[in-house]
Amino acid sequence: MEMIAKVHIQAALREGITYLQRGYYTPPFKVMDITENKRSHQLHLMLMCASPGILDGDSYEMRIELAAHCSMQLHTQSYQRLFMMEKGAEQRLEVHLAEGAELVYLPHPAVPHERSLFTTRTAIYINKACTVIWGEVLTCGRKLNGEVFRFSKYHSITEIFSEERLVIRENLLMQPALIDVQAIGQLEEYTHQASMLFVNEKAVMEEVAEEVQAFLAEQKEICFGITAAPINGLVIRILGHKAGQLHECLQTIAREILHK
Repeated sequence: MEMIAKVHIQAALREGITYLQRGYYTPPFKVMDITENKRSHQLHLMLMCASPGILDGDSYEMRIELAAHCSMQLHTQSYQRLFMMEKGAEQRLEVHLAEGAELVYLPHPAVPHERSLFTTRTAIYINKACTVIWGEVLTCGRKLNGEVFRFSKYHSITEIFSEERLVIRENLLMQPALIDVQAIGQLEEYTHQASMLFVNEKAVMEEVAEEVQAFLAEQKEICFGITAAPINGLVIRILGHKAGQLHECLQTIAREILHK
C-alpha cells in the first residue's frame, strides 16, 4: 500500500526558549518533543515513523519553519530502510529559517535494499546570521544479505538558498548498474559515504576546517575531504566501511562546531 505522508513543523521563541509552535503530521509519522532541559534555548524533536521503511510508491512531504533566533535539532529514530521497488519512492523537504535561526539535522544512515529506487530533494532557505548543520549517510545496502550496491538508484539533492540565491547544491546520484561505484574516481574500496553541510556567517571557517581535519585524521579506515563553500561554510565528505562510525563522526563534528 502506497503511503502519502506529510510533516509540518513550526518553532517559535518565547522568553529565550525555542518551543514547538505547531507540529502537524500524518501516518506513519509522529513528532515528539524530547528536550531534556526545558529551559534550554535549543529545542530537540524526534521524528518517529511507524513504518519499517520506505516502500514502493511512498511519497513524503515535509516542511520545517523556524522563527527568528530559534534553535532546533531534529533527530531520527532509526536507520532508514529503502525496500525493493518497481516505481520508486520520493521525499521532499523544505526548510525556512528566519534571521538568526539555527538548525541541526543528522539523520540515521539510509540502507537501500536490492532494487530500491529513491529520490529525495531538500531546499533550505536561510536569512542573515543563520546556522545550518545538515548531514547524510548512505550505506551500500545490506552487506550480510549480499546486497552490496544492489539498489537501482539513489538520488539526493540538497540546496541552500541565501536571500533567494542558490549558494550550495549537493547532488548525490548513485546507479550501481550503470556506473561502477568501486572504480577509480568513485568510491573505490569504500562502501559507505557521509556528507555534511555547515553554514555560519560568524564562524572562522579556517579554524573550524583545521579542527575538523585534525579530528578526522585520527579516525581509522576512512578517507575524507573538506571544501570551502561559496558562502561562509564548509562541505565535508567522508568515505568509510561502517555506517555507525560515519554517523558518529558527523555527530561529534556537529557538537564541536555548533557554536563556533
